[in-house]
Amino acid sequence: MEAKANGSREEENRRPVIDRPTNPMVTPLLTDQYQFTMAYAYWKAGKHNEHAVFDLYFRKNPFGGEYTVFAGLEECIRFIANFKVTEEEIGFIKTSLPDTCEDGFYDYLKGIDCSNVEVYAVSEGSVVFPKVPLLRVEGPIAVVQLLETQFVNLINYASLVATNAARHRFVAGKSKLLLEFGLRRAQGPDGGISASKYCYLGGFDATSNVAAGKLFGIPLRGTHSHAFVSSFMSPDEIIDKSLQSCDHSSICEDFVSLVQTWISKMKRSHLLHGIFVETNQSELAAFTSYALAFPNSFLALVDTYDVMRTGIPNFCAVALALNDLGYKAVGIRLDSGDLAYLSCEVRKFFRTIEEEFGVLGFGKMSITASNDLNEETLDALNKQGHEVDAYGIGTYLVTCYAQAALGCVFKLVEINNQPRIKLSEDVSKVSIPCKKRCYRLYGKEGYPLVDIMTGENEPPPKVSERILCRHPFNESKRAYVVPQRVEELLKCFWPGSQDKVREELPPLEEIRDRCIKQLEQMRPDHMRRLNPTPYKVSVSAKLYEFIHFLWLNEAPVGELQ
Repeated sequence: MEAKANGSREEENRRPVIDRPTNPMVTPLLTDQYQFTMAYAYWKAGKHNEHAVFDLYFRKNPFGGEYTVFAGLEECIRFIANFKVTEEEIGFIKTSLPDTCEDGFYDYLKGIDCSNVEVYAVSEGSVVFPKVPLLRVEGPIAVVQLLETQFVNLINYASLVATNAARHRFVAGKSKLLLEFGLRRAQGPDGGISASKYCYLGGFDATSNVAAGKLFGIPLRGTHSHAFVSSFMSPDEIIDKSLQSCDHSSICEDFVSLVQTWISKMKRSHLLHGIFVETNQSELAAFTSYALAFPNSFLALVDTYDVMRTGIPNFCAVALALNDLGYKAVGIRLDSGDLAYLSCEVRKFFRTIEEEFGVLGFGKMSITASNDLNEETLDALNKQGHEVDAYGIGTYLVTCYAQAALGCVFKLVEINNQPRIKLSEDVSKVSIPCKKRCYRLYGKEGYPLVDIMTGENEPPPKVSERILCRHPFNESKRAYVVPQRVEELLKCFWPGSQDKVREELPPLEEIRDRCIKQLEQMRPDHMRRLNPTPYKVSVSAKLYEFIHFLWLNEAPVGELQ
């Protein structure tokens, strides 16, 4: 007995210590009721420990595109690493099931964990495609079923919003700064936290979400709102008017007066003559006050009253005053109006100031645009011509307004080493049976050509060897491929108690880098917004034959009378 206990402790010590899920609501109870009814039925039938293999995959790329970014894996591994049904949870499960359920089942639930479960997955941040398993989960069937809903939940939204972020990055271009501003419009607190994390993974540069910054180390951005501007009435409200120079060599005792001096200079300028007559003094007070608080990072929201008549002149006066003290203003944010036109006018104004007053770099100050931006808006701005350097994007990004869900599914493909298939009159819903290995084949130019699935025991594709790739269901769609590089996609991220090499969970920055690099590797025609070329997903000739053998074997034969 003691030896057994020691062995159990040694096995526990071998298991990796992994943090709990970010959201404490991710527990064994975050599932559908039928998972527990099935678990009881498996247990009652004596099937609960039968070895099962499930694939988690999706059937169609989102947003009318031809690629998806895989996200959510780390949270899945965190969940199973800490999987345990507590006494309190079992007490609730007992109240949710019929009184006829035997107590032995609840004793069984007390003892289960994921030590007999294995998870193979595509690396998080990878570009993925329909039908190819994102996860292969194998273990006792009752336990694996109790993981299904959480896995699908954790991957569906994460992958959808990461893909949405990647699409926005693609349209905006590499040089633009992308800021996620979606917390207040997200679907609840977890929607906001998840969106910030996975938008960053998908290529955004920063978030306004302070909690996400703390949890994940994402850079934070944010300045002030319209309320800050309209809360001021006049510069007389500013009590402490002093500002130390950037190099600490001197102090300007009255920064407010210095700003007013620059307003006067701008009004007298022949280059700026007629552009403005009088600026809004409450706005000028707000900008001045904000600059006093943040002289090293002054960025102002300029559309509270009128962008060109008052917002930009007031901003420039404060920025020029800061420049006198050795500081460099960051720029402005536009939150309304014709963003293409206004950004061009603002840039012209900045360049005029640089020319008139000899302030080097003034014409290149950052222009940030916000105001319900989406993929289509960014595309339209590109076509119209604009001078925007950064985008603050919220509602359409984090809510995935263009598509509600990715549609991941979790299907049984093998039980007790026997392949299983799920049939449907809709061919796209027919599952691909058996435990599989998945590969990505690359061509001469370095682009991925095709993903191919094979049976587990088939020899892997070899570089420079001609391989027949077949569409899983369409007999006429097939092609030979001679790969120049072969990448196996599924890696072991959770070996349970098995003595297997386990992939480490990389930090978010590394996952983000993988996403960006993989997107850059894709062929341009797969990436375009309109009518992208479908990426090919195939099976080996041997697996193709087996799918159709099993299909015919399982499908009932009709009878005409």
